[in-house]
Amino acid sequence: MFRRARARRELRDAQRAGHALLQSLPDWPDRTAPAPSVAAAPDFLPPDLWVPSRQDAAGLMMRWEQPLVIGDEVRTCPGCGAYRVWIVFYMRDDSMWLRCRAGHTTQELGLDAAWYNRNSGPVDRFHPTLEEGLRHLGH
Repeated sequence: MFRRARARRELRDAQRAGHALLQSLPDWPDRTAPAPSVAAAPDFLPPDLWVPSRQDAAGLMMRWEQPLVIGDEVRTCPGCGAYRVWIVFYMRDDSMWLRCRAGHTTQELGLDAAWYNRNSGPVDRFHPTLEEGLRHLGH
């Protein structure tokens, strides 16, 4: 009981101190005023520093550790029966492929680009070869 009262009192004190600090700061500049125009350079970065776009890649891949459940069914590898630790490939032609730890690859028709986009993180690296990408993902 006393811990909660003490925690609330400390929170109120911190809020008051933060409010007092905000009151002591000068006013922020007016955000409704138009920003000064800056002339955009046609080639901001030299070509050797350009990052390839998603359209330049042959496909995307991600690691999927847990069992892959599609339509209330756990997917297993037709070659070895593995059901975990997949590499999911999303190819340029909108096809989805699964690769198990043993290297068996099979097309998965139950997945689509929307599923991949919901479950994958941001693209953090582009690999020149498939082998380098697999090595990066631990396969």
